[in-house]
Amino acid sequence: MGHILGVDRTARDNFEDMEPDPPNDAEQIDLYWRPGCGFCSSLRGQLDRLGIERVEHNIWDEPANAAVVREYANGNETVPTVVVGGVGMVNPSARAIAAHLLEHAPHLLPAGFEVPPPGPMGRALGKIFR
Repeated sequence: MGHILGVDRTARDNFEDMEPDPPNDAEQIDLYWRPGCGFCSSLRGQLDRLGIERVEHNIWDEPANAAVVREYANGNETVPTVVVGGVGMVNPSARAIAAHLLEHAPHLLPAGFEVPPPGPMGRALGKIFR
């Protein structure tokens, strides 16, 4: 919630009335996938190598799982979809998930976790889009 941006009298006077930022309520990482999805297999393997634990939901096993994915994927059943504390990421990279967790839910990462450096493609794109 509110942050003091300046030192004007109003901000100082209202500081005591400000509510603290709400705690992050993410309790788990939910990964929605389906059998035969190469992108899902790749992401699952990358998260395994990073030691990032999650709860996996097969969207073909339970209609409610597919409904969650449609909610975040503009009505589509695009997988993998990852949900953390009400924030959905459709077809994210493991690196994007790690960065999101570092900022919004670091308690869901392994102790001492560091975001891995970009791979060859990421480095090449970084040079192009400086």
